[in-house]
Amino acid sequence: MSTVTESEYDEFFAAVNEASANVTWCALATIHNGAPKVRMVHPTWEGDVLWIATGATTAKAKQLASNPSVDIQYQVAPPNFVHVMVSGTAELLDDPATREHVWKVMDYDLNDFWPEGPSTEDFVAIKIRPHRVELSEMFGTVNKRVWRRQDAS
Repeated sequence: MSTVTESEYDEFFAAVNEASANVTWCALATIHNGAPKVRMVHPTWEGDVLWIATGATTAKAKQLASNPSVDIQYQVAPPNFVHVMVSGTAELLDDPATREHVWKVMDYDLNDFWPEGPSTEDFVAIKIRPHRVELSEMFGTVNKRVWRRQDAS
């Protein structure tokens, strides 16, 4: 395993973004009544931040409001077997500026879910601020690189 240095930051997140772009869905784990709850989501990277769009009243939104800790796993199918693991903290944001921003950065059309646009009351953005990102091959056994947010506690 190697630790990603500050000078490797841009190259590392470019590789994370490239690997993640090859996956439509990834697994998001939240906490519900003290136990993990996993579901499939389609987040979009923006630098070292992940964005997820969801309904304001969904189970995931309620769970994140109660406990913002998350783990996310991307698994790229063969032949690459690239593995991206993310641990971080989620924040639910429903202010107009963030909604507009997320509407523009997501790599799929949110109008398919909220035809009224980003001001739809049920639309909320989830901002995931990772404190650890792992990029590896062969399920974490080859070329494992780990980035840790320097200001993470």
